[in-house]
Amino acid sequence: MEMSVSNPTVSKRTKYILGAQHLLAMFGATVLVPFLTGMDPALALLGAGLGTLIFHYITGGIVPVFLGSSFAFISATSLILAEQGIGAVKGGIIVTGLVYVVLAAIVKGVGVEAVKSFFPAIITGPIIILIGLRLSSVAVSMAGIGTTEAGTMYIDTPALSLALISLTAMIATITIGRSFFKLVPLLVSIATGYVAAFIMDATLGTSFINSQAIADAGWLGLSDNAMSFLTVMPVFDLSSIITIAPIAIVVFMEHLGDIATNGSITGKNFFEKPGIHRTLLGDGLATLASGLIGAPVNTTYSENAGVLAVTKVYDPSILRIAAFYAIALSFMGKLGALIQNIPGPVMGGISIILFGMIATMGVRTLATAKINFTHPRNLAIVSVMIVAGSGISDLSITPNIIIGGLPIAGLMGIALNKILPKDTEE
Repeated sequence: MEMSVSNPTVSKRTKYILGAQHLLAMFGATVLVPFLTGMDPALALLGAGLGTLIFHYITGGIVPVFLGSSFAFISATSLILAEQGIGAVKGGIIVTGLVYVVLAAIVKGVGVEAVKSFFPAIITGPIIILIGLRLSSVAVSMAGIGTTEAGTMYIDTPALSLALISLTAMIATITIGRSFFKLVPLLVSIATGYVAAFIMDATLGTSFINSQAIADAGWLGLSDNAMSFLTVMPVFDLSSIITIAPIAIVVFMEHLGDIATNGSITGKNFFEKPGIHRTLLGDGLATLASGLIGAPVNTTYSENAGVLAVTKVYDPSILRIAAFYAIALSFMGKLGALIQNIPGPVMGGISIILFGMIATMGVRTLATAKINFTHPRNLAIVSVMIVAGSGISDLSITPNIIIGGLPIAGLMGIALNKILPKDTEE
């Protein structure tokens, strides 16, 4: 997994700007989860910031990771919140964190070499590719291209135009921009898209920006809704725990993929140092903290892996700066509303680059390992993983536990790699 990568030294002032860029990259997804589940966006930001700092403390501050709200738990948490209230959700999320801790102990017990034996480059490469590919539909949808319930494709012309403006600004910044601007392509692209959205709203009558929501937002402090969630004590109800906590086992494979992605981008082997057991423990304790305050389950964010790939700056302290920004932003309603109103097509255009970068990192992982694709065994493993991972959307294990194509593809790849005989001449 080790490789030569670029990691330019940046000034302290630039780090603060880069931290803001990482915050913007993960902001939309982190606050979207509470909107979909009925939880509070400000507490989600607070949980993400605190969780990221906890993760960095547990992992020795060497993994450039930001933690945000997990999409895997949306169905379960929304159901429990509606039927049993935030106290039961808190209890379920706290136990979910403890499940991560148990998984970390198991991984520590079997040893890193045993874990690595299940995840050679022929497995991690396709997993990283699939992370990017499975996110691609999200980027395209935000950019204004989608399908109706009848299955016909549609194009939202104004949204696609705005996405292309942001995408063009991003490409121009990372290819022909000056050295400083190449470090902050997201900020340049978001600023360009925001201005274009204001102009389009004023001239074309579109409604990309909700100015009233920005005007109505308070300046400082948590909302009454956030305080009501924060002050409720956890309730450890068996049904809520059974509904929420087992999903942690399902997302275990996704965690391994995200850590492998970060290692591929930065040229470091995080499976060995600080070790997968520590990254799992970091996720677990971060999730436990989120459960205590009424925030969603925390998970490592692929969006920030894309930012690392674009900027080629891998300093973990920048992610900690982003975490402090997230904590501060949770108490600043006006600024939060301004960022929350970044138009979806703007982030769609940017995400086309970010998610594409993740997929190409997987290709680079296979290329660096010199995987021989003329060999039928290798071709079979990667082919099955790519088709399963991209073709299977969601598989319901129970009404509230859904396993995505990525864990399924990972398990199939691991099984084939262990079962198929290796040719000594490979």
